[in-house]
Formats: sequence, C-alpha cells, structure tokens
Amino acid sequence: MIKRSRPGAPSILHASALSMAIGISISGLGVTAQAATPTLSEADFEASKTIYFQRCAGCHGTLRKGATGKSLEPKETQKLGQERLEKIIKFGTEGGMNNFDDIMSADEIKKMATYIQMEPPIPPEMSLALMKERHKVFVEPKDYPTKPLHGRNWKNFFLVIERDVGKVAVIDGDKKEVVAHVPTGYAVHVLKAAEHHKSLHAKDAGRFWYTQGRDGKLTKIDLWQTPDKMKVAEVQIAYDARDVAVSGDGKYVVGGGYWPPHFVIADAMTMEPLKVVSARGVNVDGEYVNESRVAAIYDTPNHPSWLVSMKELGQMWQVDYSDIDNLKITKMDTAKFLHDGFYDPTGRYFQIAANASNKMVVVDTKTQKLTKLIDVDKLPHPGPGANWVDPKCGPVGGTVHLGVGKVTAWGNDPKGHPDQAWKLCYETETDGPGVFIRTHPKSDYVWADQTKHPEPEVQQSLQVIDKKTREIVKTIRLTDKPGYAAVHIEFNNDGSEVWTSVWNRKDSKEPNGEIIIFDAKTLEEKARVKGLFAPTGKFNVYNRVNHVT
Repeated sequence: MIKRSRPGAPSILHASALSMAIGISISGLGVTAQAATPTLSEADFEASKTIYFQRCAGCHGTLRKGATGKSLEPKETQKLGQERLEKIIKFGTEGGMNNFDDIMSADEIKKMATYIQMEPPIPPEMSLALMKERHKVFVEPKDYPTKPLHGRNWKNFFLVIERDVGKVAVIDGDKKEVVAHVPTGYAVHVLKAAEHHKSLHAKDAGRFWYTQGRDGKLTKIDLWQTPDKMKVAEVQIAYDARDVAVSGDGKYVVGGGYWPPHFVIADAMTMEPLKVVSARGVNVDGEYVNESRVAAIYDTPNHPSWLVSMKELGQMWQVDYSDIDNLKITKMDTAKFLHDGFYDPTGRYFQIAANASNKMVVVDTKTQKLTKLIDVDKLPHPGPGANWVDPKCGPVGGTVHLGVGKVTAWGNDPKGHPDQAWKLCYETETDGPGVFIRTHPKSDYVWADQTKHPEPEVQQSLQVIDKKTREIVKTIRLTDKPGYAAVHIEFNNDGSEVWTSVWNRKDSKEPNGEIIIFDAKTLEEKARVKGLFAPTGKFNVYNRVNHVT
C-alpha cells in the first residue's frame, strides 16, 4: 500500500509528460502521498494518476484545488466517502460533470474514488534549459518550400484534433479527403495560425499552424509540405498545457502552461524557446495562488500584444511583445475562473467566460481595462465563440453553458447599438449543457452542441437555432452508438457547409470517430469523413485566419 515514496523506476502508461513527471514515478520525485486510509498499491496509485491527468485535471486542477470543477482536495473528498464518490464519477452530475461509466471500468472508477481521497503529489518545475533540450527541428526553415507541394486548395483545409492518439488530421475541405495525420502532443486542445496578420492577404497567410498538447508539446505544422513532412518543429514548454497564440507579425509563438504555471515565448520560425514568464501571483480576492494556470491566449488584432487569461487569478494580462527583453504587461482584474473567449467583430473587445463565477468578462484591448462583467447562467463556455446579428439587439455574442442547457446572447456593439452593449439580449433553452457554439456570417442559424449532458440521446445531438426567431428549428442526432458523443461545429470557407464531430470518449486503438458534414441552408447531411481517431475540435484555415466567427 502506498503511504510514502520509495525508490523505483518510472513506468510509462501514456504519452503524456505530466503523467511521467508527477505520478508515473512518484518515487523518482521523492513525493510523499500521505494517506493512512484510504490506500492504494503503488501501481494502482500511478495508474489512477495517469487517468486523473487525462480526464480530470483540466477542470479540477493538477493540485485538485478546483476551478471549473469543484475542489477535490482530501479534506473535501473524504467527507463524501468512497461510495458517494464512485457514484459521482460513474453517473456525473447535473452541474456539468460528464458520466464516466462509458470511459472507465468499474475497477478504475473505484480506484479513482480512492485516489482523490489521498494527498495529490506536487509535480516538478520546468526550466528554460530543459525546454531547449526538448526542442526539435525536423525541417530547417531554409528548406521550406516556396510554394505548396500539392495541388490542393489548402486555404479550405480543416485541421482536426485526433485527441487520444496525439495527432492532428489535415483534411481537404473540397475533396473531403484526409491528407495527413500529423503527430503532435497528446490531447491537443487548440490550434492557431496568425490572425489579423499585417500581410493577411499574402499568399502564405495561414500556411503555418501551431498546436498545443496537454503534455506541453508545441508543434509547428507547414501546410505547404508533403504529408510526411508537415510537422517541421516542436518544443515542450510544460508538463500540462492548454493554449497557444501567434504574434500578429508572425515573429513569435506563445504557449500557456497549466503546470508549471507559466507562459513561454518561442521563435515562431524555429520554435526555439526564448523567455519564460511565471503566472503565479495574487488573485482578485487578495490571495496568493501557486497553481495559477494559463487558459486562453489570443493575439490582439489591433496591437502588438497578446491577451493571456490567468484562470485562478481572475486576471487578463495584456502582454506587449514588441520588446520581449523588456516585457510590458498590463494586468486587468476581472473574475475567476477564466477559460475560453473570442473577439467582437471589430477585434477591439475580448469576451471570455469566467465560468465558475457565472460571468462573461469583456475587456477593451485599446484602453487595456475591464469593460463589463455580464451575469449569465451556470458555467458559461463559448469555446471559439459566435458573433451574429439579432433583429432587435443588433450585433451580439453568444455562449453555451457547461452547467445548464441554454444559449445566452448579449449585445456587443457599443458604437452602433450603445443601449444594447454588454447587456443580455435573450436566452434560448436547449435540451442539455454544451461545450461549443458556432455560426457564420452567411448562415441563418446558430449551432450548439450538448456534449455535457449525461443522457446519450441529448449528448449525441446538436441543436440549430434560427437567428431571426431565436427558436430551435432542428435537433440533429449524429449517432446512437453507446459511448459516442457529438461535439464541436465548424463552417467551411464559404459558409455553405457545417462540419460536426462524432467521437467515442473511450480510448481506442482503432478509428473511433468521423466528421459528419451538413448543408448549411437545408440542414441535411451531405458527406462524411471516416477513419478518424476521436475527432474533436476542427479549424478551417480561411475562417480562422480571417477571424470569421
């Protein structure tokens, strides 16, 4: 039984650096997991730690102090007890936690309930020197092609996260064919290219893409290469990480870490890490936070800076990258716990969810000040967000919620519609809580998923809302296969198609998901792309580079 660490070699249970760092070898780190009762064998403790990283840490935190999800520190979990914890893990909750009975075995659930009653291990730091050791160049910049080495319309490519196998599928949006499966970090959360680039209309805008894996790997992808050479460089900047952004001039890339809590600026051409900035600090309540995770990072369209959201601090940092040797950071107090966000159509205002505070936060990148805190429902989560025009309120932004089935829209045009700006416009009830909302300027509809609902019929369905009537006009169930969910929506480059994902939330060594494509006007299915591993987020090159939300 585990009571205290003892010598032993690490075992690799998954390709995730954090797992190897914090738990796959607790003995190698000299970490003490003090728990007289309950107890686990060392092997079970290590296995549970790996699963916790893969499935739980994103919401509950590496140190289990909570954020989007509740605190799972022993002082809290031991009050609930083994039996109650097993039921919560198995069936989920109405507050937005998924059921895990179709992902984890009964034995794994039992051991996880025990594990979260034990003291969490503290993972190590990561130095700039170590990052440089883990920097790899696969294609030298001098050898980059001067034109695409394929005859495809790469500006309508989709980059699709294949979550559980640590890859990104590059799909030809015109031909509906998989071009490549590019190895990346484990469980990539997001991909970014330079948005609002000074040479936005240049022939190579959107050519280079950068991925951030949960294991901290930043990967650079060149869409002009042949499929076998699209991965041109990588660097590991953390053990657990989430987001990435590119500077508007294309010179730098920045990756945000969950652990260690920092962000790292790297050379966007070579991926060499250049500077590490700690995210630790004092939160909006005046309390020091050791695990201050970096959530969403975005380039600011109109300024040489990034917006970096400090999840636990409840602060938005506007980081001026015009001189990285003398970095200027403006820290804006907002609300906890910051997560995902998106710009208004002008690119001036950033709208981000402080989901555990049930608020949408609006900051002004011009004045570098908080503009508004908008009260919304439980656990807002806009993902990449959605902007559209409402017949009564004018331009609006919208979000779904992790904790309730609802789409909320608010006015976001202070210049043209000042009376509606940053006020709730309307709410549309859906059948269940979701993760993503999406639309297109040419579309009559707003699409929302319902991935967080525990009932399969709802979890596997998308709902389509008419922009004019604000009513749900169609519910589309993508699958009825046990264990599968419907998630994420993306339009193609001209707005004529809607691409959606079906994926099995349980790990698989075989392809276990597909893209289902709908006609954006008729809402009828028109094509499928098969042979994918847990396809989740999808990123259309043209739409993302041109800031089409």
